[in-house]
Amino acid sequence: MAGFCTKLGIRPQQMLAAMEKVADSYGVDLLAPLDTPLITQEEWSAQVEAVLRADEAVEVDLSDFPARWFEGRTANEPWVGHLRRLSARGVFVGLMSNMVPAWDAHWRRVVAPEGLFKDLVMSFEVGSRKPEPGIFRVAEERTGFQPHECVLVDDIEKNCAGAREAGWHAIHYTDPARAIAELDALLGASRPE
Repeated sequence: MAGFCTKLGIRPQQMLAAMEKVADSYGVDLLAPLDTPLITQEEWSAQVEAVLRADEAVEVDLSDFPARWFEGRTANEPWVGHLRRLSARGVFVGLMSNMVPAWDAHWRRVVAPEGLFKDLVMSFEVGSRKPEPGIFRVAEERTGFQPHECVLVDDIEKNCAGAREAGWHAIHYTDPARAIAELDALLGASRPE
């Protein structure tokens, strides 16, 4: 967020406050208007621009937001490499994401899902998002796994809390080495894979 806002010429706090105000107008949290989706990327961009103009007296151009957001991003190679090794060992590796429809093609250029993920559960496709219980139920139905057989690794603690409430294991991702160690310990204790 900091790097993106620097390119726009605004402070991250200004952007986050505008995003929050737009989300509040729909009665949802920060990105829920986009990733369930309640509105299109273009509508969201225009609404955030309007809030920044009205509340901060700042003019920004959020057109083509997804391409600009993902510009220059690279994969987290230690984490992706570990997921590839787990998948090669026969561990079911899936992706569950609060994904904005307009962002879908962009993240796929950073981390190609083919050969890495056995299934993708995207909020915009299933109409539920983390930490809501519905998205976890969809993943269970599609994979055939029971809740206690599933692990969510997520960088947002409230999503981890939602997974735990749904009966899943959860690892709060803060850095690759720690997440890898925690996941390996959990998988070691829960054989068969």
